[in-house]
Amino acid sequence: MPEKLKKFINLYQNLGHRYVAYRLGHDILKKVGLLKYKFPAHPPFQQYLSLRGWHAQHAKFFFDGKESIRLEKKPTKEQQQRYENLKAGKLLFYNNLLMDLGKNFDWLTNIDTGYKYSIQSHWTAIEDYSKTAGDIKFVWEKSRFSFLYDIIRYDFHHNKDCSAYVFSEITSWIDANPINMGPNYRCSQEMSIRLLNWTFALYYYKNSTALTEAVFNKMQYAIYWHLHHIYNNIHFSRITVRNNHAITETLTLYLGGLLFPSLPGANEWKQKGKAWFEEEIAYQIYEDGTFLQYSMNYHRVVVQLLTWGITLADNNEERFSDVVYKRAKKTFQYLRVCMNDSDGYLPNYGANDGAIFFKLNNAHYRDYRPQLQALAAVIGTEALFNDSTEDAFWYGVYENARKTWKPPTGIYSFENGGYYVIREADTLTFIKCGSYKDRPQQADNLHIDIWYKNENILIDGGSYKYNTDNATIKYFSGTESHNTVMIDNNDQMLKGGRFIWYYWSQCESAALTETPDSYIFTGTVKAFTYLNKDITHTRTIVKTKGKPEWKITDTIAHLPAGKAMRQLWHTLPAHANKIAIEAKAGKSSIAPQTTPVYHSSLYGSKEPAIQYDFETQDSVIETSFKIVNP
Repeated sequence: MPEKLKKFINLYQNLGHRYVAYRLGHDILKKVGLLKYKFPAHPPFQQYLSLRGWHAQHAKFFFDGKESIRLEKKPTKEQQQRYENLKAGKLLFYNNLLMDLGKNFDWLTNIDTGYKYSIQSHWTAIEDYSKTAGDIKFVWEKSRFSFLYDIIRYDFHHNKDCSAYVFSEITSWIDANPINMGPNYRCSQEMSIRLLNWTFALYYYKNSTALTEAVFNKMQYAIYWHLHHIYNNIHFSRITVRNNHAITETLTLYLGGLLFPSLPGANEWKQKGKAWFEEEIAYQIYEDGTFLQYSMNYHRVVVQLLTWGITLADNNEERFSDVVYKRAKKTFQYLRVCMNDSDGYLPNYGANDGAIFFKLNNAHYRDYRPQLQALAAVIGTEALFNDSTEDAFWYGVYENARKTWKPPTGIYSFENGGYYVIREADTLTFIKCGSYKDRPQQADNLHIDIWYKNENILIDGGSYKYNTDNATIKYFSGTESHNTVMIDNNDQMLKGGRFIWYYWSQCESAALTETPDSYIFTGTVKAFTYLNKDITHTRTIVKTKGKPEWKITDTIAHLPAGKAMRQLWHTLPAHANKIAIEAKAGKSSIAPQTTPVYHSSLYGSKEPAIQYDFETQDSVIETSFKIVNP
């Protein structure tokens, strides 16, 4: 059978008829130019809602103007510096890279490559990536308007009035981006984020003299067409993407209809958006609180969306179906169990694009406490993280946060998502062993993350960039950047284009148990099946209680003749002298090959790391891992 046909059959089996049929139909309509008729370009201006009419609406936000916010003012130099950077034309990309866009940014230029997109092109004619244009995320980043929170927090804590600046940025974008034209209408999730952030600014500056009728007219026109676009493109996200994009967009439709009820179509957006949001939460967040994207950061995106949705529904005396609240509580519990207590960091696990849609605090990007604190307050789950409460105040829910909860020492199994966690006073051991019923992002089954005394000793390689050269994508999304095994240079699954994997690895069995002296994990996955359909990888981990010692045994059943098993471990240069790794195959010790590599703790950045590679043509490797110089 031709390889292309085998891949198509495997893709069809993995993703199903609904996905394949919709995607083929969508791509045909796009290619022949028919899709663009659902999304009219340059529609004539119309006043759908007046400023006075908006003020008269009864919908309740988190607050009623900045004057009503009950938060202690704590001005900091960091807030001021972020504001001054923005005024100077410098934007923090992906919560990591400070880049100079200039004071008169055109909203269309990729600052990473210098490529300027044509505003004469309908969004359906624009690709997400090309070698010439580069990663479109560099154009989208400022257009998300998440930077507004840096301005608003500076405004609040420093007793300033930045309303004119905020509205000048919003109207500048509207003037530069005609409806449904150019790169900034390419993605409905980007449009949803932008709309939610504009809405936050509208309510914060509700009573400002800078919010004139002229400004509001431009905004209400753009808001209507954003919602119109999201609604008419929603099935692309719900069928072909079906991840946090679909949750963001369905919630935006609900909130758009709730907060702007006078817009034409608002009631339909609200009702269908609410029902779709409930369906997406029930489908995407598994019963144990884990998430179908197999990513800590994207799970935090959903945490923030749940916080918005539940709070605003409560404020307006509405309620979602019970499953939303149940999955929200389970989500909090899962992420809290995986958290390093001292700094709020979680394993750098899964795809990570640097996203925090609503940055309402001074915490480091990797610190999950502010967002989890706010969600806990909303759903009434025990949590109180000192100095991580500003988000909860902005959402008006801090009064609900009065209890503390720290997961006790022991073992935690999240079988739906395929995660197993061992928590001790000084160590945190995180293990991935799962089956994929939804599209995997990285080839990382049986990866192990180890933390000791609040330091991440065995690390996940991260993501770096989604749109770059194939070799870099293969390393970061593939098996090699994870603490597991490869067969020669082969990933556990076969890489396809962009976010596609063929021959998904699947868990056959997994169990985490406890004895008086040890914690023991044993898991088996089917992997590398494109090399041989019978290959399995079994990993046994024995963690000695109270000591930073782990014994790991990896077994490959049906290892193809002439091929080698490679057991891989990754650490930071600063931790290299703290660890001792010894491996053997049979009675023979294996000398590791030590290679300088990279890891990416933040999107768009690479930092030095060390890879230890134990290679053998035997089918079993036994390894002792100790922290010897803490």
